[in-house]
Amino acid sequence: MVAECLDSLQLSPGLCGVDATLGYGGHSLAILKAIAPAGTLLALDVDPLELPKTVARIHENGFSEEQFRAYRSNYAGVARAMAEHQLDAVDFIFADLGCSSMQVDDPSRGFSFKTRGPLDMRMNPHRGLSAADWLVKINAQKLAIALHQNADEPRAESISEAIAGKHYADTISLAQGIRDCLHISDEEEREQTVRRVFQAIRIAVNEEFHALDAFLRALPTCLKPGGRVAILTFHSGEDRRVKQAFKLGLQDGSYAQICETPITASAEERRANPRSTSAKLRWAVRS
Repeated sequence: MVAECLDSLQLSPGLCGVDATLGYGGHSLAILKAIAPAGTLLALDVDPLELPKTVARIHENGFSEEQFRAYRSNYAGVARAMAEHQLDAVDFIFADLGCSSMQVDDPSRGFSFKTRGPLDMRMNPHRGLSAADWLVKINAQKLAIALHQNADEPRAESISEAIAGKHYADTISLAQGIRDCLHISDEEEREQTVRRVFQAIRIAVNEEFHALDAFLRALPTCLKPGGRVAILTFHSGEDRRVKQAFKLGLQDGSYAQICETPITASAEERRANPRSTSAKLRWAVRS
């Protein structure tokens, strides 16, 4: 949905903005090409392992330090990052809330149950509890709440009773522990349940909703009048927060216009990239 994201931001040469979720840098590269040659982009990413690689990749694509700057933080730190780079307000802000392919595809990070790896899931592996330690410490009631809120998991209570407080050595053992407590004959539904549980745990371990709420509160003051924000979400918990924040902003006068109906991937893109099936894009314009 790169084209849809760029269209929502209405980019043109010379604009200054923020990519609040740098990741592999695909969106940042597309943005930089659209605002070149005089435009500037500040990009945020909390991952200390992948951030230097992406910065080097973007510079290798011909963009200078004057055009592209990076800051290590999650999107909750957007106002602080802008202040440290002497940016009072910007023309646009973009965020892709999906988990980076660099992290998912690296077994050592523990995000995926498709390959064996340590049960970690931290965006910043130097901070906070790993998923394994988090599961050991949490009780069934709190885990059920996390599964409901973070993944809309319909079997939250029974799964939580089975896995809360237990130690799982790696991603494969947790996935099997989830499967073992399910009474589902449909293999596809069983794997979808495992995927939802992994998603919910990842969100909790990284406190992603707390960060998103802080990001949404900060947005209006970070945008110039007429500035645009576009946010790409991948599940209902994220989309509900973005939708509500934009609606409240429209009501209180922070935003002059919002996207009433989310933009979704085309049928062609959904076929080529199944991950895009759940994607929803919303935008807003600063008053």
